[in-house]
Amino acid sequence: MKIRNILLSACLAAGASASAQDNTITVETAKLGAPVQPTMYGIFFEDINYAADGGLYAELVMNRSFEFPNPFAGWDISGKVSLQNDGPFEKNPRYVRLAPSGHAHKHTMIENSGFFGMGIKKGAEYKFSVWARCPEGGNSKIWVDLVDNATMGDDQKIGNGGVEIQGKEWKKYTLTIKASKTVEKAHMRVWGDSKVTTDLEHVSLFPVDTYMGDENGMRKDLAQALYDMKPGVFRFPGGCIVEGTDLESRYQWKNSVGPVENRPLNENRWHYTFTNRYYPNYFQSYGLGFFEYFRLSEQIGAEPLPVLNVGMACQYQNEIRDEKKVHVGMDDLKPYIDDCIDLIEFANGDPAKNQWAKLRADMGHPAPFNLKFIGVGNEQWDYKDNKAFSKRLKVFVEAIRKAHPEIKIIGTSGPDSEGQSFDLGWTAMKELKADLVDEHFYRNIDWFKNEMNRYDEYDRTGPKVFAGEYACHDRGKKWNHAGASIYEAAFMTNLEKNADVVHMATYAPLFAHVEGWQWRPDAIWFDNLRSAKTVSYYVQALYAQNKGTNVLSTTIANPTPKGQDGIFASAVYDKESNEVIVKVINTTEGSKSIDIKLNGLKNGIAKVNTITLDCSDYDMENTVDNPNAIVPQEATLKAEGSTIKANVAGKNFVVFKIKK
Repeated sequence: MKIRNILLSACLAAGASASAQDNTITVETAKLGAPVQPTMYGIFFEDINYAADGGLYAELVMNRSFEFPNPFAGWDISGKVSLQNDGPFEKNPRYVRLAPSGHAHKHTMIENSGFFGMGIKKGAEYKFSVWARCPEGGNSKIWVDLVDNATMGDDQKIGNGGVEIQGKEWKKYTLTIKASKTVEKAHMRVWGDSKVTTDLEHVSLFPVDTYMGDENGMRKDLAQALYDMKPGVFRFPGGCIVEGTDLESRYQWKNSVGPVENRPLNENRWHYTFTNRYYPNYFQSYGLGFFEYFRLSEQIGAEPLPVLNVGMACQYQNEIRDEKKVHVGMDDLKPYIDDCIDLIEFANGDPAKNQWAKLRADMGHPAPFNLKFIGVGNEQWDYKDNKAFSKRLKVFVEAIRKAHPEIKIIGTSGPDSEGQSFDLGWTAMKELKADLVDEHFYRNIDWFKNEMNRYDEYDRTGPKVFAGEYACHDRGKKWNHAGASIYEAAFMTNLEKNADVVHMATYAPLFAHVEGWQWRPDAIWFDNLRSAKTVSYYVQALYAQNKGTNVLSTTIANPTPKGQDGIFASAVYDKESNEVIVKVINTTEGSKSIDIKLNGLKNGIAKVNTITLDCSDYDMENTVDNPNAIVPQEATLKAEGSTIKANVAGKNFVVFKIKK
């Protein structure tokens, strides 16, 4: 699809074919409705699809501490290389010994292939680091090469440098290498000294230019895409990895903080889930840990929302009712409750009074992160005859309320969007007085068509809604095509109109590597060098960037019947910009003539700016090869009095930004 840079007067031209039906949209501007929460639209992160290691986390070396079940996964070796197990880091004891081969033409070397290769850019600098020693004493020199294995040139090197290793004590050494060539699937080689034995541990390579220049930082283009969305809330670290296939493989935040060299490897529950797309070497280094999550939340301007384990493994993967076999007993929940309370102290506590707060300060952030929310449990549910989840959550709620009454607690209604477990979940969350309830719905277009008024009849006095994971797809079309995205946009008008009930919403999943995905659709796709914001990403961004401060009552003369295509709209007022923002979505195939009437607008309209997302090319999607196939197009529109007349093309989402 060609990008069409259109003025709205042309894009929504009067001569286009339009329905004769009255599509007047009336917005009451004189009376402000419910506040739109700053957290209304945000992002959900889970380490699925290589979203962390190999994705957002900028580390280029896979298995840098040789702690994978196969210690040399990701590595090729030559010469005299051996694995040792008494290293300087308690939680990562393995390291490699590079000894002289004993022959001038046999070279001792280790080579890392990264995550589907290493993306290296010409002219960019890369920081190599390693903990090393000479176990027999003396000094050695190792050489580090960035290489293009597939080149037809005489030399595979695209950058290199040497590091002097001194003495028997473990020390950290660094080297900066500048690349002479762009290579999507480069490797890194480390050559041992030909005369002196050298031990290496935690072998690492980062781009110098990480997001915000952080040590142990994020890949710049992917983190920038998050900032650009203007999210209000950032949920992490998942997702099903919070539960684990079993409790041993659950994500444990205390293992993800402190010196990065001493964070233990964790088994990622996604590496063995889908046999049709199987990744046996998909693990979590914990390099992207809770400190980094909190720091990134702060940098992108989003409220952090950590989710912790409630003492239950994934119920999907343990489809049994004998909870004692897979979940923590009621008498053994204290360590899990302590994790929640200690995390609040890690985020907000006084370093002079709390060990976890002191650790935060020691890691470089003495000021608190101002955590306001905590989620407990992910997609857990009760059985009709067994309150497996809610009876555990009750103990957590009581303990957290006592220790930190200022923190809002988020429970869950389970994995279903309706039905028995969903109803049981909501009943339990009301009884426990949870502040918000996390709903999940990955559904097809037909479901979304029938749920456009989902929150209109929700209880206004109970817990608020967190639509924590959702995405739309078509039957047989589980990818990020434009045809599904337009229904996400239409559905979100109901979120906005019900901002008194819905306080948070996050599309999911967030990231996917084009060679490492197992689940789709996803918001942002990437390879080793490039990234692409999907149409669904732009839908989310247009809402987040234009969320306003208060809902305005909005009606359509002929509302779209349930389950059908038509016109959908919502409106907000923004106190800061003094704008009325109207979002209009046409899910039909044809153009629709609309009138936007702004009741109560005393002095008329000064200016109208528009942003249009054209989803009419149904199967089109943004990819890393064609990232700008469908992007928002800005335009202006003349208006007189207090009414805007326009045509909205079929399968289009238009944001009208109206200056009073």
